[in-house]
Amino acid sequence: MNKILICDDEPDIISALKIYLVSEGFEVISASNGKEAVDILKTQTDIKLILMDVMMPVMDGIAAMAEIRTFSNVPIIMLTAKSEDADKVMGLTIGADDYVTKPFNPVELMARVKSQIRRYTLLGASTVDASDNDSILQIGGIELNDKSKEVILDGNLVSLTPLEYDILKLLMTHKGEVLSPRDIYEKVWNDTVLGAESTVAVHIRHLREKLEYDSANPRYLKAVWGHGYKIDD
Repeated sequence: MNKILICDDEPDIISALKIYLVSEGFEVISASNGKEAVDILKTQTDIKLILMDVMMPVMDGIAAMAEIRTFSNVPIIMLTAKSEDADKVMGLTIGADDYVTKPFNPVELMARVKSQIRRYTLLGASTVDASDNDSILQIGGIELNDKSKEVILDGNLVSLTPLEYDILKLLMTHKGEVLSPRDIYEKVWNDTVLGAESTVAVHIRHLREKLEYDSANPRYLKAVWGHGYKIDD
């Protein structure tokens, strides 16, 4: 049974989320602030996903997520108020995998949760039906080893989240091709959601920060204005 951590300071939100998640067969634990969530994740390593509110006392969701990313790549879906600017929130939450707005649609929420857990589980799979050479992609100084799930930039290991890895792999397997944000979202998230463009843009920015020496003038991850993104050497 997949275990999910809900972090929110509103008991009613936690109760509602528990009802949805338990009915879908998930095991649920909860925290009322970011510090509690960090402490729980450090001791319970079998958590498969976190639903994290942004605004909380003691430690907010953004600070908690940033600390979690120093030791874990577990998927994090941020819970944001409908009045908040989603682009701004995602820009601040370095390492968040997705976000949903309150009040949330249960069907949409469950789809996002299942998609994130499925991707996280697949990325952690230890068996790959390919030879070492077949599992390696290289463009310029970027080398992606799909067997070891490692990315090397100019000889140095780069730490990517599962979503960042999947986006990079998608672009590298379509070298020189322009993929629209919607194409990227549908292929990586296995879903179609309104507003996907802003989510993809945030992850592309994170990839540039990790793979480009000058993210404002990228060598590899390039935007084709009005069309999408491509990777080239």
